[in-house]
Amino acid sequence: MRVVLAEDLFLLRDGLVRMLEAYDFEIAAAVDTGPDLTRALAELKPDVAVVDVRLPPSFTDEGLQCALAARRARPGLPVLVLSQHVEQLYARELLADGSGGVGYLLKDRVFDADQFIDAVRRVAAGGTAMDPQVISQLLTRRSQDKPMGNLTPREREVMELMAQGRSNAAIAAQLFVTERAVAKHTSNIFGKLGLPPSDDDNRRVLAVLAYLDRGHAQG
Repeated sequence: MRVVLAEDLFLLRDGLVRMLEAYDFEIAAAVDTGPDLTRALAELKPDVAVVDVRLPPSFTDEGLQCALAARRARPGLPVLVLSQHVEQLYARELLADGSGGVGYLLKDRVFDADQFIDAVRRVAAGGTAMDPQVISQLLTRRSQDKPMGNLTPREREVMELMAQGRSNAAIAAQLFVTERAVAKHTSNIFGKLGLPPSDDDNRRVLAVLAYLDRGHAQG
């Protein structure tokens, strides 16, 4: 699996390269500026991009804007964003097209190699890998709106875990409930949100995230 990595801090970039290579990823390019990232994504066509939000020369949202432009040029390009903070606008923009293959992790909340590598693989396969804090803030933004306000506390917990890309079995284990209970909560959630149910884990997560994004656009 070929990866383009963008991170301006040398030690972090070198550490990520070594970690990915240890798990049999091929590093197509490891760059440290926005312009270099744009060129690498256009020329190398990687299987997944791992991108820091803030890159030279602007140190604002350079990395994410390059990744978004690359996804417009190549719809569905898998992008895993690394950030120091939850930036709701960036997360929503990344999710806006609903085509999958997206992730948003907070750097200081990635606690081990397995967690990070699982996120890269999930995104590369077209899934989602969203930090719980990112999802929580996206949900909180609309918690007073209908029909989001109709969700029970437990349904909100289930939806947050769904949005992280977890299966019903994983959600059941996390919440110490049965898979049947999770399936019931999931059905209730989709009913309240006016979304068609789906057995495809990735599509159901994307449906929820797309709903949240539409609500932001309409607000």
